[in-house]
Amino acid sequence: MTLGGMLDGPPAIVAAGVDVFSDALRAQGADVHDVDWRPPGFGDPADLAALALDPRRNAANRVAVERILAAGSQLVDVRPAREVIGLADRTLLHSGPPLTWETASGPMRGAFIGACLFEGWASTVEEAERILAAGEIAFDPCHHHRAVGPMAGVTSPSMWMWCLKDPVHGGQAFCNLNEGLGKVLRMGAFNDEVQTRLAWMRDVLGPVLQKAVRSMAEPLDVKSVLAQMLQMGDEGHNRNRAGSLMTLRELSPAIVATKAPSSDIAEVLRFIGGNEHFFLNLGMPTAKLAMDAARDVPGSSMVTVMSRNGTEFGIQTAGTGDRWFTGPAQTPVGLFLGDYGPEDANPDIGDSAIMETYGVGGFSMAAAPAIVRFVGGTVPDALATTERMYQVTLAENPAMAIPIMGFRGSPTGIDVLKVARTGWLPQINTGMAGKVAGTGQVGAGLVQPPQECFEKALAALAEEARSGV
Repeated sequence: MTLGGMLDGPPAIVAAGVDVFSDALRAQGADVHDVDWRPPGFGDPADLAALALDPRRNAANRVAVERILAAGSQLVDVRPAREVIGLADRTLLHSGPPLTWETASGPMRGAFIGACLFEGWASTVEEAERILAAGEIAFDPCHHHRAVGPMAGVTSPSMWMWCLKDPVHGGQAFCNLNEGLGKVLRMGAFNDEVQTRLAWMRDVLGPVLQKAVRSMAEPLDVKSVLAQMLQMGDEGHNRNRAGSLMTLRELSPAIVATKAPSSDIAEVLRFIGGNEHFFLNLGMPTAKLAMDAARDVPGSSMVTVMSRNGTEFGIQTAGTGDRWFTGPAQTPVGLFLGDYGPEDANPDIGDSAIMETYGVGGFSMAAAPAIVRFVGGTVPDALATTERMYQVTLAENPAMAIPIMGFRGSPTGIDVLKVARTGWLPQINTGMAGKVAGTGQVGAGLVQPPQECFEKALAALAEEARSGV
């Protein structure tokens, strides 16, 4: 048959993957034949069998899920990091698993340099690089202090932090304040513009927010804001427009009522109103509270942390506590700002993947199809991504309902065993920092964890299953 002959009649289509593709084609009258195919799984067969047959696993995962779904999130205070977590002088928190100056990527080094200048530990970039290289500044992951930080996540003692509490389990979680987009410390920039903004956040924004939050009759229910966002076109990671505006609405009366100078109040309101990602730094500790509630459940194969430091990607699980399982961070694929291109992007970085760990962000892209204009792809891609993530998770979170999915709850609780069996790695949407220190943001895109993280976690969980620990 000639090629022209093949095109004479109606097409016969073979579809593999999620049903959304074949359903859409059938709706257009096409003849579709579904094939039950999926990517090959991974992991040692003996490890897969050991974890699958662990008699504790099903009950443990139910406990972990119940704790996550029950967790709440209330904004209770705003305080400097040195007060909140007792952050010692000459100590910096950072995103992702542990690292050193030698292993730090360009944007992480840039953020470290900027923090040293901000704290007055160094007066020049060269001096900052010298003391950092000499080991005079201590580094520690945010996650080791019940904290999270977007992108580089660098938090120094003088930086103000959101303080959130889980009223159900009593947990606490913290995050620094969002600087906005562009040339910002979390993207590795450290110039005069960055330093001026950080000083204003320290001297004006933080104190005003503290007075406002402490004066509120009832604490802000951040989990409720996150739930509403998903019904207003946000997904909670790279799109936070609705959430930021709702937060501004809730905080504005208290901000206006503070005794701060009117010029400071106006500038604070202007800053929040112009920062579409202001809510992200509240959403992240909300997710952290929920995932921490599921920590230390023996036998559970649920992922409680996904985090990146620009060099390595690390995960933790409910059944293995604080142990990190790491692999090389991947470089996101997506859309770039201005003249930047793939060669300018640093590998994946930030604690913000806690949003996907909780089931929003990249897992809830169907709630925010407009996100594809920022991170790339198409609207059907966004829908298909959420459909696929249901296959690697343990539950649906009814509080995080997705309208376009018939108000189905977001896919929540990544299961190491399901990821290994299907070969489908979690989907994350993220910003991209320039790989050269001082560059700032170069774009946004999509990325997945390295398979190695899940292979290591699978082996550790299987070993515990065999020993009955």
